[in-house]
Amino acid sequence: MNKSLISNILAKFPKIRPALPKEIELIHNAHYHKNREGETPITSISQKMESWLHKKVADDVCNHQSPSSPEISTLEIGAGSLNQLPYEPEVGPYDIIEPFTNLYKDKSNLSRIRNKFLDINEINLLPQYDRVTSIAALEHITNLPEVVAKSGLLLKENGRFRAAIPNEGTFLWTLGWKLTTGIEFKLKYGLDYSKLMAHEHVNTSCEIIEIANYFFKKVRIKSFGLNRAIAFYVFLDCQEPRLDRCDSYLQSIR
Repeated sequence: MNKSLISNILAKFPKIRPALPKEIELIHNAHYHKNREGETPITSISQKMESWLHKKVADDVCNHQSPSSPEISTLEIGAGSLNQLPYEPEVGPYDIIEPFTNLYKDKSNLSRIRNKFLDINEINLLPQYDRVTSIAALEHITNLPEVVAKSGLLLKENGRFRAAIPNEGTFLWTLGWKLTTGIEFKLKYGLDYSKLMAHEHVNTSCEIIEIANYFFKKVRIKSFGLNRAIAFYVFLDCQEPRLDRCDSYLQSIR
């Protein structure tokens, strides 16, 4: 690992989210809901593509033999509207972290959730989960190293941190949204979608991968595309948290 690179990346956090222009702020909540629910032609297509993210995160439990085999406990970071649950078999307790409770409060599958947290700091840092997962959320988190470090401490022995993310910061990902959602947004609202993206996606895929590699000994990566550089999405399967680094980093930011 390039120590200079990871030091420079960690030094950027916590990041400050760029403010939204007033005209975008006014329509932000409504647009976000439509985007997450696939209520426009482009976002509907995007959701079909995003099914790869959901399937990759869930494929470790899809063949789990329940209820005779041991339960598998899961914590999902950034659960949003609970759109990961249809891909997840009921194999054990499922907790979520989601600060925007309106996204899931009326969902029919809410009964599957054991505990609901607004922030990872609400959870006792004890090894208690077999899986910590995240789908299209890490790119949004301004204190990402803290969240990944705490995730490492929350994992049981042989637990895994499994995350799927857009390949933010690469040419293909940028070109993709500019020619689809960006045009749709411009036609509907007459506004610049890049301002919204800068506000939402504060972390690049490269930063996320480097942070994962810093806090975990084993990081397996798969891409939805030709390779990591030419891909729309990236999946990370992280094992063996470096507990000393996780603890040391958290001590350093107190």
